Amino acid sequence: QVQLVESGGGLVQSGGSLKLSCTGSGSMFHTRGWYRQAPGKERELVAQIFEGGYTNYANSVKGRFTISGENGKNTIYLEMNSLKPEDTAIYYCWMYSVNYGQAYWGQGTQVTVSS
Repeated sequence: QVQLVESGGGLVQSGGSLKLSCTGSGSMFHTRGWYRQAPGKERELVAQIFEGGYTNYANSVKGRFTISGENGKNTIYLEMNSLKPEDTAIYYCWMYSVNYGQAYWGQGTQVTVSS
């Protein structure tokens, strides 16, 4: 059974920092990433990390967010700095399973940035 477990969300003031983590189990994964969904908006890509360590970011978070991974532990992180109220959303971990050929989602963790 494939499972993704996230942690690290919370409430922070504008300009503050948070670090999210996500650990996958039940499979090996290659492409991994974070998405977010704000109230009334569609889910959007925040950041991705590929095999070999290549990363990709949404323009809105470039220079403020950093995605990293621990190969062999199926764990990824999202370090978020200089947070803005518009970063408020539910953040979802996403990993593509090598074993099952499909993507899986975490349960989501709430990030709220107050002004």
